Amino acid sequence: MSLAITPKDLLDAGVHFGHQTKRWNPRSKPYVFAHRQGITIIDLGRTHEALAKASAFLEDTVANGGKVLLVGTKKQARDIIREAASATNMPFCVDRWLGGTLTNFATVKKSIAKFKKYQQMETGGDLAKLAAKEQAAIRREMVRMTKNFSGIIEMGDLPAAMFIVDATHEAIAVAEAARCAIPCVGLVDTNSDPTKLSHPIPGNDDAVKSIRIIVEAVIGAIQSGLALRESRRASRGQTDLKVASAEVAEAAGITIAPEGEVDLSKVSIPANLVAEVEGESVTPKKKPALRKKIAAPKA
Repeated sequence: MSLAITPKDLLDAGVHFGHQTKRWNPRSKPYVFAHRQGITIIDLGRTHEALAKASAFLEDTVANGGKVLLVGTKKQARDIIREAASATNMPFCVDRWLGGTLTNFATVKKSIAKFKKYQQMETGGDLAKLAAKEQAAIRREMVRMTKNFSGIIEMGDLPAAMFIVDATHEAIAVAEAARCAIPCVGLVDTNSDPTKLSHPIPGNDDAVKSIRIIVEAVIGAIQSGLALRESRRASRGQTDLKVASAEVAEAAGITIAPEGEVDLSKVSIPANLVAEVEGESVTPKKKPALRKKIAAPKA
């Protein structure tokens, strides 16, 4: 996909403003343009290049059937990440990163199954049949589970990739992704270590406008990947249909030309079918009943 966002758009959104020079991480130096009045200025040319590479990676990952876990628990990113997850139907985490979400996913899946069971009990009315004290305990646990699992309740397996906002704020999530060998794409400010992510995008991760423009590019990449996935699925279905038709035709002795035309010259058609096509009756004629010869009585 071609990136619709230009370096000028990034400049207008304030993506180039980094942290104070006294707080910058030396490992972010390759992405730094200059230092002005105690503020680190990010090189937007490098940002645009990194964003294009990250978008292409996410598009390819989603097109191949993978899911992208969207993570943004800081106040400025919560609503933006929630909107992105709604637009792409991807799992997300915006409240609090639950330790072990990736590294201990088997246990998390059991907790999610328990949460779904409670939801079914509440919907079906079984929860109301329990004692008041037990109901209160389950409802308190459901509130906690909603906060922890609401965004990943449909994530049946580990994601193929992860996108985060602020590598320092989401340090635990980044570490778990690295341990599980999950590629991590993220918006990284100058106070963070970009080498901890597989696809870092240098930029301001504190301003809402800056976060939004980067997330919009990510949304576009994911949606493009979903469209590619559907088109590949449709073309695969057409191919399977052609293969099945060829097998049926071969079994029936029908030759199918490369252009898709059917050669009926060597096909033997039953006579009753020909008669039916010509409008003749194909009902077999009944043979007259044979009368049994009765011997004459003896005199």
